[in-house]
Amino acid sequence: MIAWVLYDIENDSVRNKVAKYCKQAGLYRVQFSVFLGTLEKNQKDTLQLQIENLIAEDKDSVYIFPMSKNELQQTVLLGKAFDKKLITDEVKALFL
Repeated sequence: MIAWVLYDIENDSVRNKVAKYCKQAGLYRVQFSVFLGTLEKNQKDTLQLQIENLIAEDKDSVYIFPMSKNELQQTVLLGKAFDKKLITDEVKALFL
């Protein structure tokens, strides 16, 4: 599945660890607190558990949104945007 991970995390150390986990999962950073990429279900579950164990649930917000490839192709990118071609299974395999 294609997944967006968006977060608003107060603590710098926790925020950096969440970004590290997103990168380790193969996600591509599209903004400072926004990642996008292809995840298998077990990868999403692992990432979710890692993040849940780090964040302060009363202060921090993290969203993991699934998206189909068709929906990604229909997105509108304005201004300085990411390259949609980077978010595919083939490219992700090159970065592992």
